[in-house]
Amino acid sequence: MSAATNAPNPEIKNKDLLAVRAWVTANDATQYDDLHPSTVLLDLTHSNLQQRHIEIRFDKHDTLEHLRNRIHQKTGTSPQFQHLQIKNANTIVNEIPPSTADHFKLGYFGLEFHGMEVHCVDLNPHSGSKGGQYEDVSLVQKYQMTDEEYNQRKGTLREWGRAQKSKDANFSMAKHAQRHRELVEAQRAHRAGLPLPKGFFLDNNGTVVRDDDEDNERQLLALQTQTKTAVDKSSDEEDLLYGPDSVAGMEVGMRCQVEPGGRRGVVSFVGLVPELGTGHWVGVTFDEPVGKTDGTAKGGKRYFEALDRHGGFVRGKNMQVGDFPERDLFDDDSSDEDEL
Repeated sequence: MSAATNAPNPEIKNKDLLAVRAWVTANDATQYDDLHPSTVLLDLTHSNLQQRHIEIRFDKHDTLEHLRNRIHQKTGTSPQFQHLQIKNANTIVNEIPPSTADHFKLGYFGLEFHGMEVHCVDLNPHSGSKGGQYEDVSLVQKYQMTDEEYNQRKGTLREWGRAQKSKDANFSMAKHAQRHRELVEAQRAHRAGLPLPKGFFLDNNGTVVRDDDEDNERQLLALQTQTKTAVDKSSDEEDLLYGPDSVAGMEVGMRCQVEPGGRRGVVSFVGLVPELGTGHWVGVTFDEPVGKTDGTAKGGKRYFEALDRHGGFVRGKNMQVGDFPERDLFDDDSSDEDEL
């Protein structure tokens, strides 16, 4: 093989394209190594068709009849009208007329190498594939509707556009398409968990809507009113649930037990803690490090003294005051002497 054959294609000078070609063709020399020795991959072409069937699998011991039937399946040309040309590198190396007996093996005709081409010349003067009947879509008569017919149809985009125009003289399909694109982007942002673009909000059903539509403005106002009402109602419920009555009878210095966990300690504070929310709170100094604070609330304001993780703020409904002495870690409350 000459040096010119091994040289890179002079028409390709782009290094990236050369790298891609090298990657694509890297396994060309070994691509057929996993095939059985008697297997051969052939390309099938047809005189009336542009289609090319690449690397159709055959066995060298398959008969000519099998090959003709495969060509019939793929092209529609019956075996009696098939004149086959065997090509290697676009050069005809053998020809098989329709009169050739079907029992001959493919290897008899030299079909032994991958990539060889079997070209079918269709001898049928009335072939359905003649003149592009199987592939040329321009030969297919297409239905066309006149503007007058389309204007008379119901439920079309044009009819919808006319209806919108009658409601809003400034309506245009271009403006509508732009607004639709903006809505789609807002919906995409909502699905991604991103803030909604300016001019959009979520309605009562959690649907992204535009706030400049009259109906949507009413929905937004109703939603804002509903939200404010819900907040006010929640505040009223919290005032009722966590009012002075919720800590009645609890005084600083009393022993207490806090749930969950049956944690014991001493009441060290009773009153309001604005940093934690509305209502009354009870500050507890726990006997053990089972708390979350040292007596300070958010922002660092101190309400009572406690060691680190020995303090906590709890609601009155989650605790009891009374005879809750400090537990002895070595006490065994079990009465079962057999339990270890």
